[in-house]
Amino acid sequence: MLSRVKQLYRYLFLKFDRKNEEEIKYILSEEEFKIFSEMSEYDRLHSFLVYESVKENIELQRDMRYLKLALLHDIGKGKVGIFRRIKKVLIGDKELEKHPEVAYKKLKSLDIEVALLCKQHHDKIVDEKMKIFQEIDDR
Repeated sequence: MLSRVKQLYRYLFLKFDRKNEEEIKYILSEEEFKIFSEMSEYDRLHSFLVYESVKENIELQRDMRYLKLALLHDIGKGKVGIFRRIKKVLIGDKELEKHPEVAYKKLKSLDIEVALLCKQHHDKIVDEKMKIFQEIDDR
């Protein structure tokens, strides 16, 4: 519940700081950065916050795939507003729930390993690294 309150606060009051784009460009390819840039303001902010936490995690920080995953895991959501996000939390939203598959399709020709991680980032049965990532993403 607390994580949902944090998400709402971030959605309403925080903005993605474009100063972070230089660091992001260091991690992502030009094509990946273009896809990242197409995300909503909130999803860019959320993804960068996840990336910051992944950088601090001893298990994930040296794995470039997980640094990229942090930045790209929600690229399949599109430009989704607050009411649709609330609907997804309360009663579900079939289209939004497909965002891992959409992300996979967008990335598979660029980086198949990261694309597969994006596809799996909400799966229940995953390896230890993905479990750590999921905990970070859910904060």
